[in-house]
Amino acid sequence: MGISFFPKVVKFFDLFEKQSKMVKDATELLNSIFQDFSDVPAKCERINRLEAEGDSLSREISTELALTFITPLDREDIHAINMAQEDVLNMIKAVSSRIGLYRFKKLERAAVDLVENLRLITGETESMIRKLASRKTVEEHSRAVNKIKNESELHLLVALGELYESGPLLPEGLLYIMMWTQIYDRIEQALEKAEHLSNILEGVSIKNA
Repeated sequence: MGISFFPKVVKFFDLFEKQSKMVKDATELLNSIFQDFSDVPAKCERINRLEAEGDSLSREISTELALTFITPLDREDIHAINMAQEDVLNMIKAVSSRIGLYRFKKLERAAVDLVENLRLITGETESMIRKLASRKTVEEHSRAVNKIKNESELHLLVALGELYESGPLLPEGLLYIMMWTQIYDRIEQALEKAEHLSNILEGVSIKNA
């Protein structure tokens, strides 16, 4: 009886799209926290569940990679995409965990804008994932990601400057600054991980064009 490798080829792209949807859903939930700032504990819990599901899916992809002899992409590229998507999901959870823990009464406007930028970037990377299987070009999405990321870097610098100049450094003010510095740090890392994913996808797309 012959052995068919075709199901394995299809499944990797299916798994990547499933993984990408988890990233997008988690980002949408995070963005809804920053846009609406209601039901925060429930939304954070849903993000935690998505991150746990993402861990399981990442292990499944790694297992499939180990068991599959012929793969649709280079093995190192499959591993890189898997890990990069998992990294983005982990950082989304890191942001939401701190928002849930600190129990702010209001959110910094700059943070709201930065999380919206993260949502836009993950939307672009999701499109790149979908196009990868059909060998379609992803250059337009990569350019969009770079533009949003560059804008976010400038926005973050301004946000941090405004935070440190927000008022007298009384004990409660220092605590507020420390908490928001941690939030901004995790948002920045999430943006960097999302940009790294985009760079990987662009490189894989070019290699397999």
